[in-house]
Amino acid sequence: MTYQTAISTPAHSRLLLPLSFIILWSSGYIGGAIGLHYAEPFTMTFLRFGTAGILLLIIALAMGAPWPESWTKVGHIAVVGFFMQATQFGGLYSGMNNGVSAGVSALIVGMMPIFTAIGAGWLLREKVSWPQWCGLLLGLGGLAIVVSPRITAGGDMAGYLLVGVALFGITAGTLYQKKFCGGMDLRTGGFIQMMVGSTVMLILATQTETMQIRWTGEFVASVGWLALMNSIGAISLLYVMIHRGEATRVASLFYLIPPVTAVMASVMLAELPNLYTVVGLSLAACGVYLSNQK
Repeated sequence: MTYQTAISTPAHSRLLLPLSFIILWSSGYIGGAIGLHYAEPFTMTFLRFGTAGILLLIIALAMGAPWPESWTKVGHIAVVGFFMQATQFGGLYSGMNNGVSAGVSALIVGMMPIFTAIGAGWLLREKVSWPQWCGLLLGLGGLAIVVSPRITAGGDMAGYLLVGVALFGITAGTLYQKKFCGGMDLRTGGFIQMMVGSTVMLILATQTETMQIRWTGEFVASVGWLALMNSIGAISLLYVMIHRGEATRVASLFYLIPPVTAVMASVMLAELPNLYTVVGLSLAACGVYLSNQK
């Protein structure tokens, strides 16, 4: 499945793609929070990427998927893998392991649109309208409202900094993907990216963690979901949408992920939202609408 194949889908799928992406991506925060009960973050992420990479390789070989034509293209794909996979998820799960909740982690990484807009104007020459800027800033205000009481209450600053690393990773990966990897095949390109991510995670795990795992049904289900639905499903949908549209408009979808994650967390992780969260998420929802206006 190349980008060109995915783009030629019927018109009604244009709504289905972003909705599916939001649900799948949001579920990754829940799956990660569950998996961290049984393994350390780098170890769990190594298993996630490794599993996804093996699945993608099997799919690519079975379907005769095309491989990159040059080592230059392989290098570009590997760079995206380093940022989008290793940097983002390594930082994210390390931050969550340091006490940052799934909902707040989603909100911090969900601020990716404003940084993507800045980078898109500079690197991709995309024009961002005033309504879009207002929406992006409104979303940033929502972040401040949700996160500020947790910081002043003595939260683990290291955890917030690590989730900030994840925010940097997904922003850099999105911009680099849009600029250099537009024609990447999702099967072979995804395999390369997963191998980069799993290699980085293995190195970090062997150097900083015990790599001990409590093999339970919940852990296996968590890693399986993260590998199949997030590393393959959600990431592929994101790349398709990046290729189809402006990076800023695609990135604005991340404003919808924190509310969806908060709902999932309240049901599965008992992370009940407080007044700050409700107000912040309401502002983020308004930011979604404005940031999609021209």
